[in-house]
Amino acid sequence: MVAHPAVPARTGKLAAAGADQGDDEGAHALAMLQRGAAMPDRIAIRSNRDLAPYIDHTLLKPGATREELVKLCDEARTYGFATVCVASHNVALCARLLQGSRTRPISVVGFPSGTETTEAKVAEARAAISAGAAEIDMVIHVGRLKAKDYAYVERDIRAVVEATTPRPVKVILETGALDRDEKVIGCALAKAAGAAFVKTSTGFGPGGATAEDVALMRRVVGEDFGVKASGGVRTAADARKMLEAGANRLGASASVAIVC
Repeated sequence: MVAHPAVPARTGKLAAAGADQGDDEGAHALAMLQRGAAMPDRIAIRSNRDLAPYIDHTLLKPGATREELVKLCDEARTYGFATVCVASHNVALCARLLQGSRTRPISVVGFPSGTETTEAKVAEARAAISAGAAEIDMVIHVGRLKAKDYAYVERDIRAVVEATTPRPVKVILETGALDRDEKVIGCALAKAAGAAFVKTSTGFGPGGATAEDVALMRRVVGEDFGVKASGGVRTAADARKMLEAGANRLGASASVAIVC
């Protein structure tokens, strides 16, 4: 049995913005954030099916077909996954397919390299939100982080956060490309820029999520922030290990195998 680490609900600008907006999508995004980042009763994972609400059911390969997206959304409805995570140009279709369900589409931005200009990331994020995305998973500019251009990295994140508030933004660090200090600094920059989550990996880079990285990220961001483990989470054992390490959201394409 896995006891999920308790993470209090976020407060401050994001929550206030959601309260002021009052639209259904904004309310859903905030509810999803609380669902993913706030589990105050230490939810016990008694069966693999209990993992479903933590999972962003993911299809990000460039050649994803309409048939595959339909299947993705059908599976999300059937198993009760938190979201479906897709490329920005697939959000509108998934939003239509998921109408009437509790699952919503979320979109990656600057994926998978993160080297797009800030302006391009902001435009993509806004388009994804307009198409129905409830959350944004953006990739940082890893090269700028490694070059110690921390002001650029923070501005890049903050611009996307401000463009999409109150929708939560997850910041993908690509941990497999970073040393320990860079992981720590990346987490700190994401938190300072107003993001809602830090996320390990794109799944297209050098290495995926590890329990050690998740635990480090949790220590850096504290208990009032989201941590998403993504990349190489393929089994229920993988999922449980990441939750035990401190994750409160999981990205997976093998989601059905995980919960069955």
